[in-house]
Amino acid sequence: MKNWPLWEIFVRSKQGLSHKHVGSLHAADAEMAMQNARDVYTRRMEGISIWVVESEQITASDPAEKDNLFDPANDKVYRHPTFYDVPDGVSHI
Repeated sequence: MKNWPLWEIFVRSKQGLSHKHVGSLHAADAEMAMQNARDVYTRRMEGISIWVVESEQITASDPAEKDNLFDPANDKVYRHPTFYDVPDGVSHI
């Protein structure tokens, strides 16, 4: 078990529109990770979809480099949703 890879688990709830990270677990392969994730993270039947992703396959940005990564977006104010009104009755944007 020490050599089993770490898997990140994402679950979509019945009320949700997107998957949310719920935790991690070790498993020998993707099938075992899926079965274990079902048993551990959806015990109360709250999920409708599970994603399992091997942790080493995830590439993340470095928080120390946030200025270089996110500053260019501040130069393009037209991309920010501040120039229009959302109509009443629109619930998922």
